[in-house]
Amino acid sequence: MQAWQKGIIVAIEPETNFTKKFFIQLPETENFDFIPGQFVTLDLPIHEQKNKRWRSYSIASVPNGSNIIELIIVLLERGAGTNYLFNEATVGTEFFLRGPQGKFTLPENIEKDIFLICTGTGIAPFRSMVQYIHQHQLPHQNIHLIFGCRKETDGLYLKELRTLSKQEPGFYFHACFSRETDIKDEGYHTGYVHGIYEQLLANDKKPAAFYLCGWKNMIDEAKERIMALGYERKDIHLELYG
Repeated sequence: MQAWQKGIIVAIEPETNFTKKFFIQLPETENFDFIPGQFVTLDLPIHEQKNKRWRSYSIASVPNGSNIIELIIVLLERGAGTNYLFNEATVGTEFFLRGPQGKFTLPENIEKDIFLICTGTGIAPFRSMVQYIHQHQLPHQNIHLIFGCRKETDGLYLKELRTLSKQEPGFYFHACFSRETDIKDEGYHTGYVHGIYEQLLANDKKPAAFYLCGWKNMIDEAKERIMALGYERKDIHLELYG
């Protein structure tokens, strides 16, 4: 079991009306090294029982030799953890943190097409993955990052990932908005994430690996649809939120 260490909020940046970026420094560690896709667990002062104080969040930033990480967090109406972070925590707030944790990571050698499918803040581990691939110029097959949310104003890292899709050969960013009716921007779509990977694979079913991150309903539906396309359970990797 990893030891807990001190974390300090050094910056908070609003991303949307209900989402913020939290930048957390780990002063006891010179280089907080992790594998893109991993998460950390925060011990927040929201309950007397230890396990009811713990909240886990995927790391959205890229390992860069520093001791500061970025988390992207959405405010949940009845979420004790997110209400504390949004309404009580400020720059300078300290708490204990444990990590990195998790095995939701890409293989060292990307020999298949990769489909990264997510909703909401489930984009965090994928943003870390694709930026790491780009910054380190890692060889890869086609990578499709398919992100879903309700409206364009709810979108996370949209400009950054659209720019990356123009800079990184073989990387494609697809944003889907379920409550928009008229989207004209290239790479943006109305509807849900499922239609995108089904369309991409309809006429060109290649060996592929699927990474799913988000709420249970989306993940359950995606698993069914992907297996209906002829892929096996071992081709699907998931990180469940909530």
